[in-house]
Amino acid sequence: MKKHEIPTPALVVDLAAMQRNIERMAAYYATGPCKLRPHFKAHKTPEIARRQLAAGSCTGLTCATIGEAEVVAREGLTGDILIANEVLGAGKADRVARLCAVADIKVAVDSDAGLDDIARAAAAAGVEISVLIDVGVGLPRCGIAPGGPAMALARRVAATAGVRLCGLMGYEGHVVGIEGRDERAARAATAMERLLSTARMLREAGLPCPIVSGGGTGTYDITGRMEGITEVQAGSYVLMDTAYARLGLPFELAFSVLGTVLSRPRPEQCAADNGHKACSQDHGNPSVKGIEGASVLFLSDEHATIALPPDCDLGPGDGIELWPSHIDPTINLHDMLYAVEGDDVVGVWPIAARGYPEQREAVGAEARAL
Repeated sequence: MKKHEIPTPALVVDLAAMQRNIERMAAYYATGPCKLRPHFKAHKTPEIARRQLAAGSCTGLTCATIGEAEVVAREGLTGDILIANEVLGAGKADRVARLCAVADIKVAVDSDAGLDDIARAAAAAGVEISVLIDVGVGLPRCGIAPGGPAMALARRVAATAGVRLCGLMGYEGHVVGIEGRDERAARAATAMERLLSTARMLREAGLPCPIVSGGGTGTYDITGRMEGITEVQAGSYVLMDTAYARLGLPFELAFSVLGTVLSRPRPEQCAADNGHKACSQDHGNPSVKGIEGASVLFLSDEHATIALPPDCDLGPGDGIELWPSHIDPTINLHDMLYAVEGDDVVGVWPIAARGYPEQREAVGAEARAL
């Protein structure tokens, strides 16, 4: 299959560029006490995760949801999975407990309610579930306050049957995208000191804290070199997007949204079929790949309206590629990735964890029962 034969819109991965990204990150973490725990949510694709793990320097994989963790476990990708999120909601803790039969599952907890639900499920299943206290380090999302509140919850974990305290995690997501390197480093240090000081408190109190997990693509070489951080949950580096590309990181843009020009109603404009049902724009419009002076004017449901240089020879039926501004939600819009080398399609990879896999399985089960 050739690239021009791919039905559009579609996600295209430059296999060589992706592999270089994987190898650069693995090489960075090959030395030093901190290791990499690649975030599966960035691509949701088992074939990519296999390549990340094969490159080395990894402690396991990070997942954002129980559905992702189930896909990772089913694919036999790793025996060490961190669900870096609170596991609350109908049936979720029980699903985590079931996964403990095939993998070392670690979950984030930032409340008594979350702890109690996990402990209940562990007791019912007769397993022990590893727990990291999720500490708020400045991102206004999840995470218990550092210091005393985190200590109190850690003590509860240590005293609760069915769970095992393994340490702390915290995500400095409010600073990973800051474009200025000096400011990004300074603010990351401030954020992560909240996590590191809490880790010191746990150890001084005699509580176990072997894992201190944090970081992302934008801080992989900042947080990843802070004394006391044991692993970094970077994900976007593997394929990259234009938001992270602005930071000057040593990783290449390795995936694009391939579209077909549907119309060129005037010399300075065309419309293609890779609109916002195919490409996220929450971090801004995508960029146009390979056409100097072209830019995306706006995305509609099924159309990307693109400004072109008048001398550009694109016409209806031609292919056009967009660099997405945000990898994760763009990936989540598609069912597969087309891996290419030059003009050759060398692989078609299922994005096995896109959407909510458990819902598809439930619908399938209901259909079979009818």
